[in-house]
Amino acid sequence: MLEYEHDERSGRGFGEEAAEKLGLDATVVFKTLMVTLPDDSLAAGVVPVAGTLDLRALASALGVKKVAMAEPALAQRRTGYVLGGISPMGQRHQAAVVIDSSALALDHVLVSGGRRGLDVRLAPQDLVTVTQARVAPIAAP
Repeated sequence: MLEYEHDERSGRGFGEEAAEKLGLDATVVFKTLMVTLPDDSLAAGVVPVAGTLDLRALASALGVKKVAMAEPALAQRRTGYVLGGISPMGQRHQAAVVIDSSALALDHVLVSGGRRGLDVRLAPQDLVTVTQARVAPIAAP
């Protein structure tokens, strides 16, 4: 676990702030973005904070026609976490998880530990195992 002091006035994205405050490259810090599927269930796309989530690629990896970013209040309610602290692990209602394939080339990745200012470092394969995730190229530079 790695902790840092979250600055509410930062203006940066939560992941970018984490990478900066922890002194890490933004390619090893991953963000968890919640999306809504056509059946109104949620899924998580886990991508490096240095990139963005490719919604079409995520939909394809999930085997659906399209996905949309989840409304923040819905994402918080279903995961049990606040924005900026949503973790792919330990969600209140565990969603399907897809991790960007770039993670597998790394020795370790960091993901939110369930609150702003707390990240967890683990091997990419351990993250895949713990979340029962699929791995696919879902990040856009």
